[in-house]
Amino acid sequence: MTKDIRVKICGLTAAADVSAAVEAGAAYVGFVFFGKSPRNVTLAQARALALGVPPGVAKVALTVDADDATLDALTDQVPLDFLQLHGHESPARVLQVKARYGLPVIKAIGIAEAADLAQIDVYGGAADQLLIDAKPPKGATRPGGNALAFDWGLIAGRDWPLPWLLAGGLNPDNVALAVARTGARQLDVSSGVEAAPGVKDADLIRAFIDNAQG
Repeated sequence: MTKDIRVKICGLTAAADVSAAVEAGAAYVGFVFFGKSPRNVTLAQARALALGVPPGVAKVALTVDADDATLDALTDQVPLDFLQLHGHESPARVLQVKARYGLPVIKAIGIAEAADLAQIDVYGGAADQLLIDAKPPKGATRPGGNALAFDWGLIAGRDWPLPWLLAGGLNPDNVALAVARTGARQLDVSSGVEAAPGVKDADLIRAFIDNAQG
């Protein structure tokens, strides 16, 4: 493994956690705008956090089936580099969001079995990046952040024509194996670097990035 592994620390809610992610070498920091998540932040909170992110670290807003009014308010108030769509947005909606806001879009794809991989091709022509995540369990209230991994063998050795991030159940203990198994060059973690839901741990963040980059 090499230092070119790029890590996104998602679900940040406090300035100290943003600083910890930046200091540890995160390439992206993510803010969640979804009321059912313990990592949900208000526009005012997110703006304050985003303004503290130094140049060179990408600021990502995670939304779930957000309408234009919600995205208008979000993009007006929070300085962002990416929009992450984590709901049931269609490829047409992805293209619409890109055109309306002029920001690159990361589209999350939930994987549980081989048949789910077809969605990667469906969205590959619309999104700028894909986030390959574990499909939420039946009855889950959140589309992500459930500390669930999927079978990495499903994507081992595969190559797609656009950048992608591996997510789902990653933590400092398994991240090196995940990179080795999947060939992922970008990783997304949230619950795997927390002391409690929504509360990040600086030591875990540092360990995750160190172990990912080897």
